[in-house]
Amino acid sequence: VQLQASGGGLVQPGVSLRLSCAASRSSLDGYAIGWFRQAPGKEREGVSCISSTGDSTYYADSVKGRFTISRDNARNTVYLQMNSLKSEDTAVYYCNRIPTGSWGRGTLVTVSS
Repeated sequence: VQLQASGGGLVQPGVSLRLSCAASRSSLDGYAIGWFRQAPGKEREGVSCISSTGDSTYYADSVKGRFTISRDNARNTVYLQMNSLKSEDTAVYYCNRIPTGSWGRGTLVTVSS
């Protein structure tokens, strides 16, 4: 099952974006979900993840305090609220179940003045 990320865009440093992760033909319920990103010329890295119940979260040091992951199982969606964006946050963002399955469509976030 592939999860699709959306909500990216071109923004200036310091502003916020909220990314969404959804699965069109399956439920996210019962799965831990992670957000990952791949910057130009770099390997994909983990950004954040949330447990199946939503009561446990993890953040990479680079985004801790700025990004917030959440999930709405009723809407079958996981969110990544990104605040105080920096140029180094520029990347294609993906979401996936944990353990990861096949990769779906990512969404490009470009932070530039």
